[in-house]
Amino acid sequence: MYLCSRFSHLSGHRIAGKLPRHAKIIAAKELLPKAFFDGLFKFAFVRNPWDLQVSSFYHIRRERPRYLGGHEEFADFLRWKLDPERPYQYHLDTSIELQTDYLIDLHGALVVDFIGHYERLEDDFAVVCERIGIVPPPLAHKRKAADRKRDYRGYYSDETAELVARHFKRDIELLGYTFDPKP
Repeated sequence: MYLCSRFSHLSGHRIAGKLPRHAKIIAAKELLPKAFFDGLFKFAFVRNPWDLQVSSFYHIRRERPRYLGGHEEFADFLRWKLDPERPYQYHLDTSIELQTDYLIDLHGALVVDFIGHYERLEDDFAVVCERIGIVPPPLAHKRKAADRKRDYRGYYSDETAELVARHFKRDIELLGYTFDPKP
């Protein structure tokens, strides 16, 4: 809802006033009249699942270290985080939900008109702004992990990369991600 709120401010129109901040598209489809929903430009931004998990680790380590569960190393934390036997923990489990769950209807069909990628955020954000008729404002990177020193791939072993690949299989397939970015 934050992004909707920002767009509301920029465009002068109230957008998504009743939807939670991280609502799934199906919520909007169910709450809004069909003709209105169908007429909306629906978009989302996604992120490479391997990069997302490294980012999540640093975010939790920096802002909510009590949720690390005593796992100070990325590989140990990731194994624990993706363990299906681990009890649910909101601050951990939001970053292991499939991103595609936010983009599909009850039949598994993609419902959004445009999927932007974090890896090309400025370009894809400009596409969204053009589509809704506003000038793209500058995007500030406010929460960059200062202690994250290397590319996400350097955090993974073959085993941990495969853990993420298995867990995020549908995201990887539907969103076109690979462990090594395409040139």
